[in-house]
Amino acid sequence: MNSSFITSVDERTKLAGANRLEILLFSLGYDSQTEREEVFGLNVFKIREVIQVPEITHAPDMPVGVKGLVSLRGVMIPVIDMAHFCGMSIETPPTKLIVTEYNKSTQGLLVSSVEQILRLEWNDIKVPPPMMANRMGGLITAVTELSDKRIAMLLDVEKVLAETAGMQDDPSQFEGIERLDEPATIFFADDSSVARRQIENTLDRLGANYYSAKNGEEAWEKLQEIATRAEASHTPVAEMIQAIITDVEMPGMDGYVLTKHIKSDARFKGIPVLMHSSLSADANMLLGSKVGADSYIPKFDPIELSNALIPLLNKGAKT
Repeated sequence: MNSSFITSVDERTKLAGANRLEILLFSLGYDSQTEREEVFGLNVFKIREVIQVPEITHAPDMPVGVKGLVSLRGVMIPVIDMAHFCGMSIETPPTKLIVTEYNKSTQGLLVSSVEQILRLEWNDIKVPPPMMANRMGGLITAVTELSDKRIAMLLDVEKVLAETAGMQDDPSQFEGIERLDEPATIFFADDSSVARRQIENTLDRLGANYYSAKNGEEAWEKLQEIATRAEASHTPVAEMIQAIITDVEMPGMDGYVLTKHIKSDARFKGIPVLMHSSLSADANMLLGSKVGADSYIPKFDPIELSNALIPLLNKGAKT
């Protein structure tokens, strides 16, 4: 790993702590159904490299939408057809492979072309309107307007990976989670529908009550409303919420900034914050600690989530 790469990671970690990010713009090609070529975006922090599509080994019994495997410096990684998951009809074969890392797993995403890297603020990233959010199988989690007036769409790659891994409807992943000894109420925020459903299933197994939000801005607004109600009833907020779980990448306000807001507001004293993210690099975990997070774990492991949450609840109960 060379020094220039390390420097770029450090710089992008600092961006994340300042509610900023860099996205790589790319295209999946011309869609003959819509007669359009859309532009998409992906957080650069999750990208290892972009290469020409190498020879793909078409192994039998691969999940639908997985084209096969490629060897990358001796490591076999799955190749995912993003156009398939977006329900697009693309006649021209993809030429680029975006090699990404999510939750400590590596995979290649087939795309038609890549454009450029843009540096943005999370404030520039908006929640898509319902009509757009329902397009492409519900994969669009956020949008941003480019300087040339095009709309770039950020895709829920986590949902794609959950589908290819068969995680969405696998009840066995929740086996071993036991109910809490004491009742608890959890607040969580995540812009991925797959992540929200998994957190809900985990909390249901724990027997916990919960509130939720779909992004950082909504989470902070709801938390302030809860704090206002608590003040009006002369009740500590910690008696209404026993822990907060937050994603990192979210439209409007990222999880780092949300955590800083929570930890700097005396009303939330004693409420632990657990960061739950597909950004699993050590640099991300270190930044989570710096902004006050009590724990930081990668998605998607319900057992790990419950094992991280229970000590925080016990710790919060003693403060």
